[in-house]
Amino acid sequence: MIRVLNIIETISSGGVERRRLSMAKLLDKTKFELKIICTNIYGDFADEIRKEGVEVIEIGPLKSFMDTKQHQKVMKVIEEYKPQIIHGAIFEGVTMASINGFLKHVPIIIVEETSDPQTRSWKGNLLMKLLTLPAKKVIGVSPAATHYLTQTLKINKEKVQLITNGIALPRIVGAEETALLKNELNIAPHEIVIGSVGRMTDDKNKRFSDLIKAFAQLIKNHIPAKLVLVGDGVEKVKYIQQATALNIQEHIVFAGYQKDTALYYSIFDIFTLVSSHESFGLVLAEAMFHKLPILATRVGGMKYIVDENETGFLVEKYEVEQIAAKLEILCNNKELRTQFGEKGYQKAKENYTEERYVSNVQSLYLQLAERYLVR
Repeated sequence: MIRVLNIIETISSGGVERRRLSMAKLLDKTKFELKIICTNIYGDFADEIRKEGVEVIEIGPLKSFMDTKQHQKVMKVIEEYKPQIIHGAIFEGVTMASINGFLKHVPIIIVEETSDPQTRSWKGNLLMKLLTLPAKKVIGVSPAATHYLTQTLKINKEKVQLITNGIALPRIVGAEETALLKNELNIAPHEIVIGSVGRMTDDKNKRFSDLIKAFAQLIKNHIPAKLVLVGDGVEKVKYIQQATALNIQEHIVFAGYQKDTALYYSIFDIFTLVSSHESFGLVLAEAMFHKLPILATRVGGMKYIVDENETGFLVEKYEVEQIAAKLEILCNNKELRTQFGEKGYQKAKENYTEERYVSNVQSLYLQLAERYLVR
């Protein structure tokens, strides 16, 4: 039995923790035992991981790179659990896995770049480079992430491995459920529903403000559409104020955080994500599983997920006019929406399932175990 210790930052409902749930469900339990350390837990998502028989240990935030109190907590877990593999993701998780795995002589250290660090300082890049030194492998979750690792950090290509993200298949939503939600949200049968899903914590990243501006142009051009934004955070109040200032508040639904996102995807006709940077963009894969055409910015991992003019449109970040123009094309062409949606669904089935993701991780674990663990 190979003992694996995963270290990540917060567990709420984001992509990194969802992939840990996939690992908890699908890693071969005859070969692997899994334990997870996180800094904070919000909501009940950690309970879903625990239901799979995986212990989740919350230790509190890592306040600095050399937060000795937190490092001591990690070292204590390592001493008791004696993992053969330690796997860190997100900067805090990478920090704790690399430092403590090295100090405690864990045979196999793996670190994972989960972001698209466009704004990371030279000091941050140097620190990340140092943290990869003890690692046997450095995972990038998208071609954009592996490009950063090999080109910016200059890590040997043989040490870097691409393992693209994967998600659980969404539940099938019944037509009655969809109709009820549309009625509840006051969406008329003739209206095209443009949707987006994401945290509203930092507009510098998700750029919902750009999407709202572009949508205002559609309304000005008399396109019968509703914009449904699923997500919550400190920026939400500003977005509501922006919609009011543009006099389009009656055409926008701020749905807030929704645990059952599949229900909301079922009412969308078009899915949009206009971030300034994204390492991958898991919501794009989710939308593709719902056979939705995509409009996304040409950044990070998104430009690899969306096939231009095949599964959707790509636009330059911050370009509100481009966003509005492409949305108008999609709103006016149902056949094109269907065509993009079907091709996206086929691509998602082939590339973005959680089964494929866990299979790739498990293969990496076994390859490294075969090489570095004494039988």
